[in-house]
Amino acid sequence: MMTHNTMPKIVVTQPVHAEVLQTLQAAGEVVMNPGPEPWSDAERQRHLADAEAMMAFMTDRVDQDTLLNAPRLRTIACALKGYDNFDLAACAAAGVSVSFVPDLLTEPTAELAVGLAIAAARHVLPGDNVVRTGYAGWRPTLYGTGLHGSVVAVVGLGAVGRAIVDRLSGFGCAEMLGVDPQHEDPRVQRVGLDEALARADYILLATPLTPASHHLIDDAALARVRPGLILVNIGRGSVVDEAAVSRALHNGHLGAYAADVYEMEDWLLPARPRAVHPGLIGHARTVLTPHLGSAVQRVRLAIELRAADNMIRALRGEALTHLAIALT
Repeated sequence: MMTHNTMPKIVVTQPVHAEVLQTLQAAGEVVMNPGPEPWSDAERQRHLADAEAMMAFMTDRVDQDTLLNAPRLRTIACALKGYDNFDLAACAAAGVSVSFVPDLLTEPTAELAVGLAIAAARHVLPGDNVVRTGYAGWRPTLYGTGLHGSVVAVVGLGAVGRAIVDRLSGFGCAEMLGVDPQHEDPRVQRVGLDEALARADYILLATPLTPASHHLIDDAALARVRPGLILVNIGRGSVVDEAAVSRALHNGHLGAYAADVYEMEDWLLPARPRAVHPGLIGHARTVLTPHLGSAVQRVRLAIELRAADNMIRALRGEALTHLAIALT
């Protein structure tokens, strides 16, 4: 007599470490994308059609249509901190829990933010190119800006913003400003965005994407910055209007732009661009990394393990701490 497999189907949309895969395979029937390219929408939907659980990554988007075609889905475990690519209202209406990993990405993302600021201000990429294309010794060129003695503003004083302040504290900045209506940090002078734009030599964006923060940095904001500003974005791509940044770079008002996040990644925004703005790609004063904020080997393993634990606990009906939505 044949018996039916009662283990839940688990869809993992990007490859995970072997240890994580083994953990998931002990809990269910796993279908995993070998990656690194994401599945097409159609292929992902085919796998989700009879799935009960999904481990999701930055490349994923879940909206009402996704859920309508995944009637057995019970839980989505996000192996990431931000969940703005997931329609939480639609998930709640469908009875699908959404969990996330809030803290493990904080330190490596803050490290990268400071690294990007230094790389942009000190002309690291043009300097690297000089050496690779025929270095003949020191020349009086590529003079940049240092954090020491500069006014630095951090926009967003959540966990990542405060971790950035931790790292900046050792650089001897002349002043550290903080822009955040909800959070405080005694090490920074709390100011409004307009004051930060007018005073800062560096601005580091560490704010999530919300209706209020969408295109927070646009043409009008960039017109108010100090000439030569170093702008760094490690929050969400659409906090910045990339076309406006391109214009400010090309007219010489903005000193440099460094980013690890891009508008084209904000999948739920219907008007999002489909590529990084070409004016950023082709400009000598940009430093652009492919969303490397959490790309530290042991950190990625820890994130995947936490997401797997969230998923397994949700499938068992156990309470979870880090839920983007609470189902009743």
